[in-house]
Parts: sequence; structure tokens; C-alpha cells
Amino acid sequence: MEIFAHRGCSGEHPENTMAAFRAACAAGADGIELDVQLTKDGEAVVIHDERIDRTTNGIGFVKDFRYKQLKLFDAGSWFNRRFSRETIPALRDVLDYIKSERPDMKVNIELKNDVFPYEGLEENVLQCIERSGMEKSVILSSFQFSSMGKIRDFAPDVETALLFQGIPSNMMEEAKRVRASALHCESAYAASPAGKRAAEAGYALRVYTVNQTDQLEAFKKAGVSAIITDYPDLFLGNKSVPL
Repeated sequence: MEIFAHRGCSGEHPENTMAAFRAACAAGADGIELDVQLTKDGEAVVIHDERIDRTTNGIGFVKDFRYKQLKLFDAGSWFNRRFSRETIPALRDVLDYIKSERPDMKVNIELKNDVFPYEGLEENVLQCIERSGMEKSVILSSFQFSSMGKIRDFAPDVETALLFQGIPSNMMEEAKRVRASALHCESAYAASPAGKRAAEAGYALRVYTVNQTDQLEAFKKAGVSAIITDYPDLFLGNKSVPL
């Protein structure tokens, strides 16, 4: 069962920053999960929220800034002052870093297009992936299922996953419709009869966001492929992490 670092090692570093991704690489995580949105000038940037208010010292929507403006904001001090030099990274820079430091690492890119449609986001992200030569290492996911169908049309060899909440009964049908091969779900789905059927049918189940070890054996029995956690060190046995 693989261990993915949720927004990097976000339990101990500011989420979706190079510091969090460097820590995930150093920890030996099998993969990282990150979120992507588009700037006003069409740069794919790594940030979870549509607004920059929570994780930077700026105010406003990602889509209303040019990338050179976004880079000026402090994306680390909200977490701890020692991360004051962290900024919002461009997707291309993150992919280049992973390719050079941990070419074996998987990168789960969540397209944050369920609030704003971000026209051209799929093409932009795929261009970043092609530029980095990481087509075989990435997994694209979204709550917007039609976006995954679009990715499949553009890049048949790139893995796609449906991201969802709860225990819907029709996820295999939805996955077939957009030709996705993985389901990114909560623990309740993985433990449900629907999750068991999906795993038995060959869909990769990756469970988010798991920050305690008490369900590990149950996940293994359920056929879970990976867990996505804020504390990869906890699951990799590197150290004890207070929760």
C-alpha cells in the first residue's frame, strides 16, 4: 500500500509549498498530492483554495492575479514564521523538482475546477506534464468528472481518477463513462461493499485524508492501493508524529 503526502508533508510544513514537497521526498513517500488552479495569465499554480487569503498574506482569487504578482506573496508564515520565504509554486517547477530529485515518485495532481471552470486547465496541465516528461508518473484527479473524460481524450496514457465524498453506489459506472482507472475516496467508501466491488473490479482505491494508523489493516484487507496523509513519516516509520 503506497503512502502519498497530502499537499506535501502538510502536517509539519505549509501545504502545497516547495518546503512541503522537499520534505515528502526526503521522507521517502511513494507520491505527493497537490492542487492546481490557473492564474489570470494562464499559469498552472499549486494552491488548494480558490482564494489566497488562508495560506498567504494576500487577499483575493487566484484567477485575478498574474503569476508574477502571486509569487510576491508569503505562503509560509501563516504556518510558521520560519517558512516566510515560501511562495506559491508553479506546477512546472514542482514537476521539474520531482523529476530531478525523485523520478520514481508519483504525483497526484488535483484539478481544482469544481468552483471555477478554468477554461483550458486540462490542456495547460498536460503541457506541463509533457514538458517535464512525467507522463508515466502522474495521476490526474478531480471532483469534476467530465474534466477527467477530457483528459482521457487528450492524453489516453495518463492515469485519471475520480475524486468524491461519501458512499455513492454508481462510481464504477461513472468511472467507465469517463474511462478513469482509479477512485480517490474517503475511508467509509473503501470499507463499504461498493468499495470492495470497485477494488475487486480492478480500480485503484486511494483513500484521503488518513492521519491515524488504526485502520491500516482494514485498508489492506479492502484492497486499498494507497493512503493520502498529512503525516507520511507516521506511516513510513521514520518518527512518531503527535496527532
